[in-house]
Amino acid sequence: MNAIITVVGSDKVGIIAKVSQFLSEHKINIADITQTILSGNFVMMMMVDLEKSDITIDELRTKMNNTAQEMGVEINIMSEKVFSAMHRV
Repeated sequence: MNAIITVVGSDKVGIIAKVSQFLSEHKINIADITQTILSGNFVMMMMVDLEKSDITIDELRTKMNNTAQEMGVEINIMSEKVFSAMHRV
């Protein structure tokens, strides 16, 4: 299963590194990534592959929420199917 992870917050050093390291520790592969800075705000979107993950998507949400609070950013996670359905024209 694929999921979409979005990260939004004030730009600071280490956001990509911390999120990527967490995903790596749980065997979650980053399939695609894009990031930009908009008026000083860091914005990142990742598509990740959860097929070999050692945690469920619900556990991922909970643990990433803790990471988000530590970094002072907002992290949202949803399955790719839900994301695609929400953004279908």
